[in-house]
Amino acid sequence: MKSFLPIMVVAFLVATIALPIARPSVSAAPKATAEMLKQLEAEFMKAAADKGSQGYMSYYADDSVEVPNNGPLIQGKPEIAKGMDFLDDKNNRLTWTPVGADISSSADLGYTYGTYEFHAKDKEGKPIVQYGKYTSIWKRQKDRNWKVVLDMGNASPEPK
Repeated sequence: MKSFLPIMVVAFLVATIALPIARPSVSAAPKATAEMLKQLEAEFMKAAADKGSQGYMSYYADDSVEVPNNGPLIQGKPEIAKGMDFLDDKNNRLTWTPVGADISSSADLGYTYGTYEFHAKDKEGKPIVQYGKYTSIWKRQKDRNWKVVLDMGNASPEPK
């Protein structure tokens, strides 16, 4: 019996070391990339087009901050949402195009920037277009989804 004990100890140690290696590993979430953020921007814009302010705000984090052109900071998703009802008017259309993006080496923070166009009708019903630039800061949330935590934009002249 005494000679059997060392064999059991060695077998236990081998099993303890080898078994975790032999188990299939759970794959991690796909690595976040700048291209992934650009794709997320396209989904964000589609949600705004399809669902108006509700779709637009679904991409914002609860503690997000808006830095509007010619206005004060707006803090928190509920406060930002108060000013987004213009997206519910079918005469209004906001489109944007990401020009660049990058992501942190820790893959939990990133940014996009680009240009936007806002199409609407004035009081007489004539079409108007406003142009601008934007930057959005994206952060991976605890649920692993990416949300906008800071968004800013400013007006630009019509592109040539």
